[in-house]
Amino acid sequence: MIINKALTILVVLLAFGAWNQSDIGYLNGSLVTTLRSEAPKDSSSVSVSLHHSDLRPSLRLNNSSLGFRLSKKEPEKINLIPLIDLGIQYNDELSHRGGLGFLLEARPIKKSYVRIGGLVNVSNSALLNPGNINLSELGTSQELWFLPLTRLAYTPNEVFSFQVGYDKNFIGAGRRSLFLSDYGKPMPFGQIRAQFWHMEYSVNYQFLSENYNGQKRSKYVTSHYLSWDILPWLNLGIFEAVVFQPKDTLLNRGYDVEYLNPFVFYRPQEYSMGSSDNVVIGAALKASIKNTIIYAQVVLDEFLLSEIRARSGWWANKFGFQLGVSGFFDLGLSWLSYRIESNLVRPYTFSHLTPLQVYGNNGSPLAHPYGSNFSEILIELNWRKRINGKLKLSFFGSYGIQGVDINGLNYGSDIYQPYINRPNDYGNFIGQGIQQNFLRTNTRASYNISQKGYLHAFVELQTQYLKIDEFRGLRVIPMVGLRSYLWNDYRNY
Repeated sequence: MIINKALTILVVLLAFGAWNQSDIGYLNGSLVTTLRSEAPKDSSSVSVSLHHSDLRPSLRLNNSSLGFRLSKKEPEKINLIPLIDLGIQYNDELSHRGGLGFLLEARPIKKSYVRIGGLVNVSNSALLNPGNINLSELGTSQELWFLPLTRLAYTPNEVFSFQVGYDKNFIGAGRRSLFLSDYGKPMPFGQIRAQFWHMEYSVNYQFLSENYNGQKRSKYVTSHYLSWDILPWLNLGIFEAVVFQPKDTLLNRGYDVEYLNPFVFYRPQEYSMGSSDNVVIGAALKASIKNTIIYAQVVLDEFLLSEIRARSGWWANKFGFQLGVSGFFDLGLSWLSYRIESNLVRPYTFSHLTPLQVYGNNGSPLAHPYGSNFSEILIELNWRKRINGKLKLSFFGSYGIQGVDINGLNYGSDIYQPYINRPNDYGNFIGQGIQQNFLRTNTRASYNISQKGYLHAFVELQTQYLKIDEFRGLRVIPMVGLRSYLWNDYRNY
């Protein structure tokens, strides 16, 4: 395709020019910062000014605007970090999790970073282990869960970085993401990033699996994201992803070589091959104004402009929006970060004919954890002292609606249900089916008892209110525990 060739030439020329103008240096400290919901990336002025911070884990490259200095030291020694995840929760009955693991970090050669490890968790509750892989059952009630946290990276210069691993990635400025989030299961991946001029371009090759017809089947997702700092305070992001299966009833094609091209546009490529692959595109905008960030995302699965203008509620107008604001207040001896965010996704978005074409992995959505056919608004508050603040107070609240299926018909909330089983072609709307209203809160106090492994003791109180027709239910769920705050523990959906 002419467009694909032109894009390839443009990106290569820009990257080559940036490479010739830069000095190759070495990295000071870890190359990859961890994904931590408990340490908001926009909670300080330094983080607000970070370029391309929507790609997480973020890379610490040789760029003075990022605030990281170079070091020509020899590769660092091995750093062994213990991981602990202990908790007891009461939700109608007593449930628990007991997890132990480790992270081994090293820089075996200059300009490299290696992180190998994970967490093995024994628990009697799936609700306490979202995003973990269920390995096997122990006895009658215990289940074994595993969370791999492995990542290898090599950054030969200021422009390029190469990563492989078995981990999670995230794209977005919000708590949720309509592109790629870390709510679901981890997966094997390969990634290429290039920083040049005011841009960063990333390509992600993800190797996924699903339980389909009683068998474990493979599928793949290739995505790319272009982040462009149009102005020092304004960032534009362009996202595109394609889901494809290596084998169907007609062809065993393996990993399609056309999708290995890091500069190809997937939608024209899909049409040129005559395939039924699932392509998702999107755009993001972020404005940083002093201590405040205003951000937005739009994702498009399928749509017809004529049907949108007609407001017909056509089922294949599949899209979603995100709009949010976040920032912090300097209270002198302490700071308070905040976030207000709204998300909505129309019915049938991200879905397809089979689980091998759905924008998901191992039964979980790759984007927003609610899937589709929902709208929500959430608020988040975090407080702690500025200097040596070990105590942290957090509050999360989410209110919204979602429509669920009726009598075996697919009303568009479960992305793993085939969209051919829909009741109507027209008149579809968010909340259709059985509409449920939900209100979820999580109030937490945590105390850092050890910097080694970022170990915290915590106590939290969750509330869950659900209204479906005449039914109203309220649950109050207390929990206490001890855990290393080095990965996200999402239980807010």
